[in-house]
Amino acid sequence: MADNIKLEIVTPDKAVVSEDVKIVMAPGSLGEFGVLTGHTPFLTTLRTGIVRFTDVKGTEQYVFVNGGFAEALPNKVTVLAESAERREDVDLDRAKAAQERAEKRLEEARTREDIDADRAKAALERAVVRINLAGPR
Repeated sequence: MADNIKLEIVTPDKAVVSEDVKIVMAPGSLGEFGVLTGHTPFLTTLRTGIVRFTDVKGTEQYVFVNGGFAEALPNKVTVLAESAERREDVDLDRAKAAQERAEKRLEEARTREDIDADRAKAALERAVVRINLAGPR
């Protein structure tokens, strides 16, 4: 137990992960970071991406996160994400449909001022990350 840290990934709706792990890798806004037991405490914002962690059995696990914050303590990592889902919970068809919608909105944004291109880019990024995560296993 001394070599493990507690990982909690939560959204406003639910707890996605709450378990002991060996290592956590997360998409910080300034770059990916890793946390092992005994890490120096820090707080950071997250970008859309994938949190990877190795569970106590040695299996690497993956969770999609859509922004948020991470707090690292010597024995715990807490991720507060706008949305999150485990790799096995990603609906690939839904993600592909979201990608198509976002690409269409981006194309329309070139000629229409009433379409928020930044919002469409963010939606496209979320869809692509989810598709990549749910891809071949």
